[in-house]
Amino acid sequence: MIIVLKSEATKEQIEQFAKELTSEHKVSVNEWTGSQSTVLGLIGDTSEIDIDYIGAQDIVESVKRVQEPYKKANRKFHPENTVIEVEGVKIGDGSTVIMAGPCSVESNEQLLEVAQKVKASGAQFLRGGAFKPRTSPYAFQGLRTQGLEIMLHAKEKTGLPIVTEIMSADHIDLFKDVDIIQVGARNMQNFELLKALGHLDKPILLKRGLSNTIEETLMSAEYIMAGGNEKVILCERGVRTFETYTRNTLDISAVPAFKKLSHLPVIVDPSHAAGIPWMIEPLSMGAIAAGADGLMIEVHNNPKKALSDGAQSLTPEQFDKIAKKVFELKSALSKIK
Repeated sequence: MIIVLKSEATKEQIEQFAKELTSEHKVSVNEWTGSQSTVLGLIGDTSEIDIDYIGAQDIVESVKRVQEPYKKANRKFHPENTVIEVEGVKIGDGSTVIMAGPCSVESNEQLLEVAQKVKASGAQFLRGGAFKPRTSPYAFQGLRTQGLEIMLHAKEKTGLPIVTEIMSADHIDLFKDVDIIQVGARNMQNFELLKALGHLDKPILLKRGLSNTIEETLMSAEYIMAGGNEKVILCERGVRTFETYTRNTLDISAVPAFKKLSHLPVIVDPSHAAGIPWMIEPLSMGAIAAGADGLMIEVHNNPKKALSDGAQSLTPEQFDKIAKKVFELKSALSKIK
């Protein structure tokens, strides 16, 4: 249930009203204060609450029930965009962020070279895999804790905040210095992991599952947010369809859908979506035009010798050209009202 309060409602009146709601009903109350009004979101069993009684209160402007199963991630509960700040970089404020780096961390020299080059091209975050989920048990699984150490060293040298994937709730303590923890597509419905991440005060980049719906993705975000961690970033990385020409099919329509339904920032990963380097540029441009808050792009200093996903990785030189076009497009779009 969503209750919009009148602009003249005082802080004392709002606090008393919220207290009455929680004491008389089995609900929790989330308060959101915007520039024009205050919104109370009731989470829990609201079936027995008399909507007419609530609407008759002096401080209430309007009240309505919410049918969607996700509440905290719902834009109806939080009309304005959530902005997540990481090391001074804002995600979701209308600007464009780019997370770039190799699929797998392979060595200190490799990662540092890539980090320095993507930063020079405008990337604000360094992405890289220390723990790697692979379809084959014989494929390179990542350097694990050593990979995390290499990423932190690259951050120390370049100043780029780091984004890397977690595989298990048992690894959370290892990620204490990671700036953004990524939940990969295969773990999007690993609910025990999501619940554990909900207890952190750290941004979580949640990738949409290979065959999951938009609502299922938002429900996974809800698992994290229900635990108290509301710093969630959604990532559209393509879904599995009957098409075999590309690795996956990038669902561009998911971007405006997520933005309509939720207040959370949305990042697009064109590298995993297409799996084809020459497609990354048009898909990146399309994602930004559709309203994405940023991109995650795989960049390797020598894709032909990459230990994982080299076929879909850009060289630093290719990334530089795309980054320039992306920022130019964002600048042009910002002038259109």
